[in-house]
Amino acid sequence: MSSSHFTFSIYFLTFALFLQTIFGASPLFHFCSSSENFTTNDPYESNLKKLLGNLYYQTPLLGFGLGSVGSYPYQTNGLALCRGDVATTDCKTCVNEASNEIHKLCPYNKGTIIWYDNCLVKYLNKDFFGQIDNQNKFYMWNLRNVSYPTTFNEKTRKLLSLLAKEASFTPKLYAVGELELGESKKLYGLAQCTRDLSNSDCFKCLDGAIRELPRCCNGKEGGRVVGGSCNIRYEIYPFVNS
Repeated sequence: MSSSHFTFSIYFLTFALFLQTIFGASPLFHFCSSSENFTTNDPYESNLKKLLGNLYYQTPLLGFGLGSVGSYPYQTNGLALCRGDVATTDCKTCVNEASNEIHKLCPYNKGTIIWYDNCLVKYLNKDFFGQIDNQNKFYMWNLRNVSYPTTFNEKTRKLLSLLAKEASFTPKLYAVGELELGESKKLYGLAQCTRDLSNSDCFKCLDGAIRELPRCCNGKEGGRVVGGSCNIRYEIYPFVNS
């Protein structure tokens, strides 16, 4: 959704222990296109169903899928991405649920994006592949403050910056890691990009997300900057599968 339909930067508040289950999980957030729609039995509807079906079967194998169906003016382009540690079966479940839920939330919109804890699904009637999505974005943060914010913020940026570099040079464009905080405490982090981005654009996207942390998360025990092309997250507890 690189067009003007999605121009909102949403501040989304969450608790640290934001509990979700794979089955029946609620989406973290979504955006619907505000102006371009299709109608029932429109060729775009048929192409969209085919696209989402393709993503359902394609994505779980590698954790990422993308494709296009149809031709102008009824072409639809889409991708799906699962978090890098998510098992194949859980990835498939998440993509299926995201596809069904976005149909309910944005039934006739030509452009949508929906995020779950384990995956995202995005489609649009314009070719957006290989472009950093700076429009679709939201933040989540822990309500609890740390007792040493300056030092904690520095360590958070250090960890996420290291992970951004690592993620941008791995085939999955995904990296997780941890950093000692002292007193037997650790900081855990994640950085991930959609795999339509180049290595350099992945790093650029992640670096931009890190720079936005002060908008939401200074001194917070946990936080996320979640976008249509990349996302970063840090917590003081483990949150990925080992």
